[in-house]
Amino acid sequence: MLGDMVLGVIGGSGQLGCAIIHGLVVAKALPAEQILVFNRSGDRGDLPDTVRLVADIDQMVAACDVIILSIPPANASKLRLNADSKPVLSVMAGVTLEQLVEIAGHDRVIRAMSSPAAAGRLAYSPFKLGKGAQADMALAEVLFGAIGKTDVLADEAQLDVFTAVTGPVPGFVALFADAMVGFAREQGVDGTVAKRAVRQLFLAAGQEMGAGDASPADQVQAMIDYAGTTAAGLEAMKAAGIEDVVAEGLAEAVEKARQISKGF
Repeated sequence: MLGDMVLGVIGGSGQLGCAIIHGLVVAKALPAEQILVFNRSGDRGDLPDTVRLVADIDQMVAACDVIILSIPPANASKLRLNADSKPVLSVMAGVTLEQLVEIAGHDRVIRAMSSPAAAGRLAYSPFKLGKGAQADMALAEVLFGAIGKTDVLADEAQLDVFTAVTGPVPGFVALFADAMVGFAREQGVDGTVAKRAVRQLFLAAGQEMGAGDASPADQVQAMIDYAGTTAAGLEAMKAAGIEDVVAEGLAEAVEKARQISKGF
């Protein structure tokens, strides 16, 4: 799908970088042997066997056609690449396009957000093109489309929103699920049974919401209109201000993402 392109991943041994690599290989978007990972320790972790480890970052950059940055944001401030106008794509939370230009040494940069769900090709990976990367939209769409869903954004600030909303997997969804498990246990349900039931619920709900055209709001309203037991629960949650609680939590996560760039 990406031809003979050689992809270099800085941070490819970490959770997110490794997940992206697995997703690309499973999707057959890129053979594992065409992926280089900068890694000084030589520890492969969960990387596919034919992914090549390179201990010298300059050697890796010189040998690849495209570079993905997936290191912890705190480690990015001192990173400088001699990328020679090669496309540099970042999935680092909070690191801005302006800061990516400093890292890459040019403006052919793309800022994105993804998640470890990339390993199962279930990530949502929106991206914003830098000034020098306007011709690279197809490249970003193929790379990020291979590991799930993607969209190009017009406003870079929205990437901090998606860092909060879709970056954490399972994140906030797991918190809601845990609350449901806790309720079931308080009603005398065995903990193992409660966890199995709620996990199955969220698996089924995710598939249903992902497959259909109805929005989450449409599905909630359909349940309320049915006026059954679920409607009673939904109306009680809404009356208690669940939307406000969720919004408050997400706002804090967005602000945390925006604080990262200030420490660059």
